[in-house]
Amino acid sequence: MPCCYHGRLKGPSMKLGWGKGDEKELWGFLFVLKLIPLEYRRGGRSISSYLHFLPMPPDRFPTPESPKYWHHETQKHCREIAEPRRGNCSGRKSTVPCSPLIFLSSAFLTLFCRHRLQLGLSVVATPLPHLTFPSRCYFGEKVALYFAWLGWYTYLLGVAALVGLVVFVAGITVFSSSQVSKEICEANDTIMCPLCDQKCPFWLLSDTCTYAKVTHMIDNEGTVLFAMFMAIWATVFLELWKRHRATVVTDWDLYRWDEDEEELAMELINNLQHEPRRYQHSYFRSTIILLLVLVMIAVLIGIAHALVIYRVIATAFFSQSNSEFLREQANTMAVMTGAVLHYITIVIMNKVNRRVALYLCDLEKPRTFSQRENNFTVKIFTFQFFTNFSSLIYIAFFLGRINGHPGNYMRVAGRWRLEECHPSGCITDLFIQMAIIMLLKQTISNVMEYLRRPKKRSMVLGEEEAAEDPCKSHWLSNYELKEVNIFSLFDEFLEMVIQYSFTTIFVAAFPLAPLLAFCNNIFEIHLDAIKMMRLYRRMVPRKANDIGIWLQVLEAVGILAVIGNGLVIAITSDFIPMQVYKYTYSPCMMENSTGMDCSTGYINHSLSVFRIQDFEAQRLARGKPGLAPTGLCCRYRDYRNTDDYSYTVQFWHIFAARLAFLILFEHVALCVKVIAAWYIPDVPQSVKNKFLDRKHSNLRKQLRWGSACPSSRSPCPSCHPKSS
Repeated sequence: MPCCYHGRLKGPSMKLGWGKGDEKELWGFLFVLKLIPLEYRRGGRSISSYLHFLPMPPDRFPTPESPKYWHHETQKHCREIAEPRRGNCSGRKSTVPCSPLIFLSSAFLTLFCRHRLQLGLSVVATPLPHLTFPSRCYFGEKVALYFAWLGWYTYLLGVAALVGLVVFVAGITVFSSSQVSKEICEANDTIMCPLCDQKCPFWLLSDTCTYAKVTHMIDNEGTVLFAMFMAIWATVFLELWKRHRATVVTDWDLYRWDEDEEELAMELINNLQHEPRRYQHSYFRSTIILLLVLVMIAVLIGIAHALVIYRVIATAFFSQSNSEFLREQANTMAVMTGAVLHYITIVIMNKVNRRVALYLCDLEKPRTFSQRENNFTVKIFTFQFFTNFSSLIYIAFFLGRINGHPGNYMRVAGRWRLEECHPSGCITDLFIQMAIIMLLKQTISNVMEYLRRPKKRSMVLGEEEAAEDPCKSHWLSNYELKEVNIFSLFDEFLEMVIQYSFTTIFVAAFPLAPLLAFCNNIFEIHLDAIKMMRLYRRMVPRKANDIGIWLQVLEAVGILAVIGNGLVIAITSDFIPMQVYKYTYSPCMMENSTGMDCSTGYINHSLSVFRIQDFEAQRLARGKPGLAPTGLCCRYRDYRNTDDYSYTVQFWHIFAARLAFLILFEHVALCVKVIAAWYIPDVPQSVKNKFLDRKHSNLRKQLRWGSACPSSRSPCPSCHPKSS
C-alpha cells in the first residue's frame, strides 16, 4: 500500500482554482523538479532526483528547511518556465503564478519536506511492534527499515538478556561457596610479590578475598555455555531478520528494487544523451588508501598503548597513596579510571574517524552514491571498532601474559613495568572495563544528544518578518532544528552495530551485556523517533529494500563473536587451567577420595615461587608492616620452575589444552552457525509463493494471448499491424 507522501501530487490539493492550462504548466514545472518518477514508482523518491535539481555534491546536499534558498530556486525556475519555448508557434509565454501555486500546494512540500505535527505525533506515539508503517509514511523506506531492524533486534535481544541474567544469577549463588575463593580468603600466610617497583609493598593473598569471589562469580562453567549460546543467537537473529525483511519489503513492493538501476534511470530522465560513469580501478589509488587505513589503525592501536601506560602509572600512584582504601584497591582503581579515560578517547576519536573516513572516500572516487555510502560504512566501522575494542583486546588477551616474571619484567621505555593479573584471573578487569564503557555510552551519550539544543537562527531570517506571518514562524521553527544530511541515519545504525559488537564479542566476560543493551533499546527506539521529530530537521525520504552493507558488517561481527568468545574462554578465563588441574593434578586423581572437591589446592598449584634475593637491588620493594620479606620467598601467578624460572610441564599441558579447546569451540560454533543458516531459509515460503503466483499469472496471460492471436478472426495488433 502506498504511503501518504506517495500521493501528494494527486487529488484536490493540486486544484487550487486555476484552469486546466495552468495545471498543465504546473506539470511542466514539476518535471523540472524531477517529480515525475513519483507517478509511476510506488516506492517513493530516489535521492538522484534532488541531486539533478541541485548542482552540488551529495555530501553537501542542503537541507529542505532553508526557506530563503528554496524560494530563490523556485523563483529562478519559474522564470525559466515563463520564457518562450522553442517550437511554440504562438509564441505565448507561460503565465503560471509559480511561487504561490508551489508554496500553497502539496507539491512543494513533497520535494522539500517539513515536519508535520499530526503525522509526527502519530510516529512518536506508535507502539514498538507497529512503528515501521508510520515511520515509512513520514520518513520513507530507509528510515522505516532502520526502525524495523532495531525493533527486531530488540525483540530477540530479550531472549539473550534473559539467558544472560540467569547465568549471572547462577554465578551469584556460588559467590561464597567456590573452593578457589575459599582458598584465597584463607591464605593468610601466602606472601605475594609486589605489583610495582620500589613503592609497592609485599602483600598477603587473603587481602584480595572479595576480588576473588567476584572473579569466580563471573568465571564459571555457565560462562562457556552462554558463549556458545550467543554464537548461535547471533546467527539465528540474522537469519530471522532476513526473513522479516523479505516480508516487509514484499508488502512495500520493493523486493526486486535496485538502487543502482534507480540512480542510472534518474540520470537518463535528466538527460537522454547521458553516458553512465564507467567502472574504474586504480591500483595506485587503492594502495594509497590501504596505506592510509593502516596508518590510521596504527594510530588507534597507539592510543590503546597509551591507555596501557596510564594504567601502569596509575597503579603505582594509587599504591603509594595516603588512603588505605586506594592502596588496597590500586589495581581496581586503575582499571576503572582507565575505562573512563577510554570512553573519553572514544568520544574524541568519533569525530576524527569520521573526517578521515570521508577524506578517504573522496580520495577513492566511487562511481555511485550507494558505492560511496558502502565504502564510508566499511571504513568508519573499521576505525570505530579499533577505537572501542583495542583496549579491551589488550586486557582480554595480553594483560598478565607479556609482563615477564619477577627479576625479569617487561617494561615500557625501560621504566614502567607492565601490570599483572590477579591470582584468580584477569576476567574481572575485562568485566569492569566493559561495564563502565557500556553504561557511559548508553547514558551520557544519549543524555548529551538531548541536552544539546539546536542553535537559534532566527536572526538569519529576521524575527520581525517571522512574527508577521504564522507560516514563516513555522518555517523558522523547522529551520532552527539541527541540520540533517545523507549520513544522519548512518549515525544511528553505527551506534547500534557497535552496541551489537559489545553484546556478542566479549559476552563471555560480561553476561549482563545483552540485558543492558535490551534496556537501552527499549527507550532508544522511541527516543530516536522523538529525536528525528523534535531535534532534527525532517529527513528527505529515500527508497530502500534492505539495510545495505550493514548486513555484511553484522555477519562479520558474528564471526568475530565466535573467535572472541573462544579466545576469552581459552586464554582470559581460568576455565581451562582449572579443568586441566581437576583431571590431571588434583587430589581426586591422586587418591580415591570421593568427598573432596577436585579443585582443592588449585591456587597453590597455579602460583610459582620467587626468591627475594633475586630481585634487582634498585627495584626491591619495601616490606608491608608485619611482613619480613628478607630471606623469604614470594609467590606470583605463573607456571615456572623455582630454580631457573623456566616454564614447567604444567604450563605446556595447559597451553595444549587451551589450543585444543579453542579449535574445538570455534569449529563447533561455526558448524552450528552453518546448520542454523541452512535450517532457517532467508525468504519465507509465503513470499516465494507470492512471486511464484505472480510469475505463473504473467506467463498464463502471455500464453493465452499468443495462442489466441493466430486463430482470431479479427486482426491482432501485435500479429497484423495496420497498414498506413
